[in-house]
Amino acid sequence: MLESTKTVDVERVKNDFPILNRKVNGKRLVYLDNAATTQKPKVVIDALVDYYSRYNANVHRGVHQLSIEATETYENSRKKVAKFINSPSAQEVIFTRGTTESINLVKFAWGSKFVKQGDVILLTLMEHHSNMVPWQLLAKEKGARIEYAPVTTDGRLDMAEFERLLGLSPSLVAFTHCSNVLGTINDAERICSMAKSAGATTVVDAAQSVPHMPVDVQKMGCDFLAFSGHKMLGPTGIGALFGKKELLNSMDPFQSGGDMIKEVHLDGAKWNDVPYKFEAGTTNIADAIGLGVAVEYLSSIGMENVRRHEVELLRYAFEKLSRIPNIKLYGPMDLDMRGGVISFNLADIHPHDMASILDEEGVAIRSGHHCAQPLMEHLDIPGTSRASFYVYNTTSDIDVFIGALLKAKSVFSV
Repeated sequence: MLESTKTVDVERVKNDFPILNRKVNGKRLVYLDNAATTQKPKVVIDALVDYYSRYNANVHRGVHQLSIEATETYENSRKKVAKFINSPSAQEVIFTRGTTESINLVKFAWGSKFVKQGDVILLTLMEHHSNMVPWQLLAKEKGARIEYAPVTTDGRLDMAEFERLLGLSPSLVAFTHCSNVLGTINDAERICSMAKSAGATTVVDAAQSVPHMPVDVQKMGCDFLAFSGHKMLGPTGIGALFGKKELLNSMDPFQSGGDMIKEVHLDGAKWNDVPYKFEAGTTNIADAIGLGVAVEYLSSIGMENVRRHEVELLRYAFEKLSRIPNIKLYGPMDLDMRGGVISFNLADIHPHDMASILDEEGVAIRSGHHCAQPLMEHLDIPGTSRASFYVYNTTSDIDVFIGALLKAKSVFSV
């Protein structure tokens, strides 16, 4: 495990990730698809093997030694996650499959109960489908309507228009903390404060922020916040929802079955306390434990250092990219309000062709609409190529990436 440092010792960090020793097409793997999913350090992989090898058992139900150990480790992971986002209580952290399930939990358990016919739901144009489609479905079910706050030409949220839309007194405001396409970091604290003043409940999609920068839910003032473990060095299929306790207590269960109940009789049931009311059945124990280890790993580096490292990579990448003719970059160029994501198009090269050529050079990027089709329609493009950075990336990775871009440019003679 790393010790806390003032800066990121990237070479030391890279040694903790077995997959980074791999070659792709005979080339060193340069992994720049971190906004989609991150690689896993050996300590996380070992934690999964340890659970299955040494104390595999169900949690909360057993009094035998294995079950006690599993329960203690599982609940300790919840405490680690709560501390990581500065939740006032571990009881306000619910384990889910990830950001998508977390938002759907709010949609079903809060929205279905409290959103009424004629209500306004306020979203932004830069939302991932996971923070758009559930609310579209809810609006259709409830007879509510959705308003979308627009995006400025430089990829920022149009705050003047957002404030005007708050004048419609929305019951719900849902927004991304950091755009997975534009990299835009929205002022979540300000937005939550404005929404609260308008009487709205807030849902923050933090899939691209919790892994990359310090996030404090108390300072932010959000009602709900969702994020995924696999985007922050943890396993797939695990994530979390933070929710204020008074809201969670007011909500009906998301799913029903074992462990989410206190009592069951022939004429009905009584629900368990939060967070267990929202964790029906056998939960994803192993991956929750793995997420706790990932949180420890990131904490040992320091999230301020993670953020600082990504800003330096962005600065280096932008300087290199600015020298390439016919390249179009999307999102704000102000590094203080941008996450470690660069979406781009090079001349008329299709993003899928670009990704294929880069793959030949061992460089993994993303291409397509990035689950943000309404934003792509607004930008009047079918998609983009996207490079995204994390704590194990280096300036030499960017050099290889730039070289691969130049190769693509040569292949297509643009």
